Amino acid sequence: MRFTILLLICALMTGCSRHEPDQRIVLGFSQVGAESAWRQANTESIKSAAATSNIKLLFSDAEQNQENQIAAIRDFIRQRVDVIAFSPVVATGWDEVLTEARAAGIPVILTDRAVTSDPALYAGFLGSDFVEEGRKAARWLVTQFDDSMAAVHIVELRGTPGSAPATDRKRGFEEILAQHPRFHIVRSESGDFSREGGKAAMDSILKSGERPIHALYAHNDDMALGAIESLERAGLKPGVDVRIISIDAVRAAFEAMIAGKLNATVECNPLLGPQLMTSVTEVVAGRPIAKRIVVDEEAVFTADTARQLIQTRKY
Repeated sequence: MRFTILLLICALMTGCSRHEPDQRIVLGFSQVGAESAWRQANTESIKSAAATSNIKLLFSDAEQNQENQIAAIRDFIRQRVDVIAFSPVVATGWDEVLTEARAAGIPVILTDRAVTSDPALYAGFLGSDFVEEGRKAARWLVTQFDDSMAAVHIVELRGTPGSAPATDRKRGFEEILAQHPRFHIVRSESGDFSREGGKAAMDSILKSGERPIHALYAHNDDMALGAIESLERAGLKPGVDVRIISIDAVRAAFEAMIAGKLNATVECNPLLGPQLMTSVTEVVAGRPIAKRIVVDEEAVFTADTARQLIQTRKY
């Protein structure tokens, strides 16, 4: 009787463990959405890694809406999950809900995208170096035009406004262009990281009469693929009349490179699931993780490497 009473008391106390030793770790994960092939591969990696790590995953799709994501995180707090992880829709506006998670004693791990909040509010951030991805894209692009051109006009298709990858990929790209004064971004439009968004943005740019366009820099492959459709409808030859580089390196981009319509893509590895589950296990065990965990080295692919590697692409 006394043992039963003690168990009941423990169940009511906030300081007791959220799960018995024979139960799985519970991870609440809020995903940005399903806006691209990259994001879909990222989601599948997280789901499969949780299953193979014997971690119970509570998954929520924010559908590109920050309010949805904040509501999902608060729901995870109410359910008293062991760990919360999320890929933030935008970089700002998280202080309040992160403070709520800390007050509840629930560690938070950021994946793919960073936030501007105090780093003390989250355990760590796992993702690519978006600034370096922008630099890689610019370094490749400046090698594609000889000195006979006095000015190279570039159109930029940005990702979701306010998101870390959109901000950082632009910053890295412009950092390199600053060293090459004849390269100019003549138009910069948001395509919201989607194929339809990229197509609409390029349609708008072409209808405005913007000419000449020598190069296109897209913050992800899906926007580049949408822009390719727009360029073709306008009678231009993507990859020839307009040099195109994008970021992500999804399989569809490899196919476009082989077809000669996309010139290059910078890899951004979406398969973060195994690293995330390792971090989840560590924080539940009370061990600290690095504040910034960068994914493995990521390459720049062209048509030649696309032909060699397309059969091995997992996304």
